[in-house]
Amino acid sequence: MLTVDRSRPVTNAGRVSRVETLTLGTAWRDFSYVRVHTDEGLTGVGEITHPYRGRETCALTEAMAGRHLLGADPFDVEEIWLRLYQGDFLRGGDVGGIVVSGVDQALYDIMGKALGVPAYRLTGGACRDRIRVYANGWYTGEREPGTFAIKARETVKRGYTALKFDPFGAGLGELSRAELRRSVDIVGAVRDAVGPDIELFVEGHARFAMATADRLVRELAPFDLGWFEEPLPWTHIERYAELRANATMPIAGGEHFHNRYEYKPLFATNAVDIVQPDLSMAGGFTEVRKLAALADMHAMVVAPHNSNSPLCTTVSAHAVAGMPNFKILETFDGLLEDYVFDALQGVLPVSDGHVGLGERPGLGVELADEVFEEHPPSGGFWNMFAPGWERRDRT
Repeated sequence: MLTVDRSRPVTNAGRVSRVETLTLGTAWRDFSYVRVHTDEGLTGVGEITHPYRGRETCALTEAMAGRHLLGADPFDVEEIWLRLYQGDFLRGGDVGGIVVSGVDQALYDIMGKALGVPAYRLTGGACRDRIRVYANGWYTGEREPGTFAIKARETVKRGYTALKFDPFGAGLGELSRAELRRSVDIVGAVRDAVGPDIELFVEGHARFAMATADRLVRELAPFDLGWFEEPLPWTHIERYAELRANATMPIAGGEHFHNRYEYKPLFATNAVDIVQPDLSMAGGFTEVRKLAALADMHAMVVAPHNSNSPLCTTVSAHAVAGMPNFKILETFDGLLEDYVFDALQGVLPVSDGHVGLGERPGLGVELADEVFEEHPPSGGFWNMFAPGWERRDRT
């Protein structure tokens, strides 16, 4: 493994002197963060949210900091990434992937502050003036075509030009004839409600058997979808290309992979048309840039997954600003309580279906500790395979 002489002169960022974690409780999920300090008084933040294993990601972050971060120059992002991944024998996986991602985000935040430039200036500059986003989470409520239609129209009125939703309820493996018809009717109702100019993305949550997925791509064809996301489990990635050959809409996926090594079979089999790395799961700025380049090599576009907090939205906006093959960014920001934005001071707002380019150094975000203290983690859980999960009643 590469090693760096940590006694050599460093940039004006100084060296990493302390690492801490914080978690904020919300109705959607508990959001977790890492805050990295340097001996020159700079701090950087990153998101380490896991929907169900927040305590584990925080504990691993603090442990890995002691092994690999303290004393490091924040500008040595490639060496630190390698040290975290190879030196800690992570070999991928969700908890480790999230930790590496959040730490990487925090280092870019520090570098931007040290240089006095926004983070996107460190990752290729800008290919665009603003970042187009789509809404998710808007369909919380009863799983009926009429309800989805009403909520879709309300969301479009807020300026969104694209919506994503899961119409399939607790379906797993196969759908009964009645459930299949109901799911297709929901998609049809949403299309009728928003008209032909709004992009619709249907979420499969990686849970259907091949025969059911194949039936669905045919049933959903009339609704002119922007993509069908994760119709099959990733344990059957070798069948994605077969399904793509039968589909009239693009197939999207990749959120469950955490680095280029896990992505290797996706690219090798041309499994999807649209790649969906998550900036808080797939290795942060350092790794997602490489994944975007690999996607471009395979004539694929990139639509980052982002079911996390507005900090990840901000991070993702910085990351895709200079990404030539970027398509659109996911956001749940419209679903969240006002105090989340109080806790994450300076996040880039969603306005008229877009996020603007950041102007402040680094990510431009500071964590308000007092808000975190007022809203501790709840440890809630909602089971996607239980009837009524779309209401998101946490237990």
